[in-house]
Amino acid sequence: MNQPFGIAPPGFRLPEQSRVGALRLQVSDLGRSVHFYESVLGFRVLERTPEGACLGAPGDTEPLVWLHAPPGVRPAEGGALGLYHFAILLPHRAALGQLARHLAGARARVGMADHLVSEAIYLSDPDGLGIEVYADRPRQHWRHDGRELVMTTEPLDVRDLVAAAGELPWQGLPPATRIGHVHLHVGNLKEAEQFYHRALGLDEVVWSYPGALFFSAGGYHHHLGTNTWGTGERPPDDTARLLMWQLVLPDEGSAAAVAVSLREAGHPVQETGGGWLTTDPWGTTLQIARSS
Repeated sequence: MNQPFGIAPPGFRLPEQSRVGALRLQVSDLGRSVHFYESVLGFRVLERTPEGACLGAPGDTEPLVWLHAPPGVRPAEGGALGLYHFAILLPHRAALGQLARHLAGARARVGMADHLVSEAIYLSDPDGLGIEVYADRPRQHWRHDGRELVMTTEPLDVRDLVAAAGELPWQGLPPATRIGHVHLHVGNLKEAEQFYHRALGLDEVVWSYPGALFFSAGGYHHHLGTNTWGTGERPPDDTARLLMWQLVLPDEGSAAAVAVSLREAGHPVQETGGGWLTTDPWGTTLQIARSS
């Protein structure tokens, strides 16, 4: 793996084909959440039961988000450890411009940012769970300072983004939409580095962003962000929260190697029918799966 930036872990290193897979969210009102994810973000329901729903992009069959709504769940507590936001990666900039125009027409409350490597729109679901929708800039335009990738938060040129959308209206998430990354509140960055870099095998790519540390595989800008901007408390079980996120590896052998690396670092790993489950130091569950 030859890339112009990043620090490889000292031991096991995740294969460059590794990517983020589906995630599971606990919500307080299934009907309300399904309506939001369909009408505002453009997901479609792939499967629905009385207790939950599986969502994906129209025209695709890959699950992206599972919603679970057990009785008695309350909205999320802002700043709690765990999910800061999950990020939906669109396959091209025009789709992000179409979404920006759609959200303006829907009078949705959003934030926007230019991160140099990508352009992003931020919003929250009805339970207060954070969401980013973004499109990447071409990798040849990414910059690095020594071994560190340059990422920042600048104002987004919204007019130029909407102009890139052309005349086509937003018609929902386009095919090839994926979960691009997950960003978590953690207790401290040193433990995050030990778990996600040294044990799990992600590269460090950005480490001078205030209060944050970013990791990736295969030279991506980040598959995982971690920060210490939260309250330092775990979310109660009866609140809306991230239940699990998934890291997909290219084959069974590499997925099994991750489990070995985690165990050797002292982290419990449980084998299941869908792969291996582990939990970070702050209670966020990660599933290691192989590509189907």
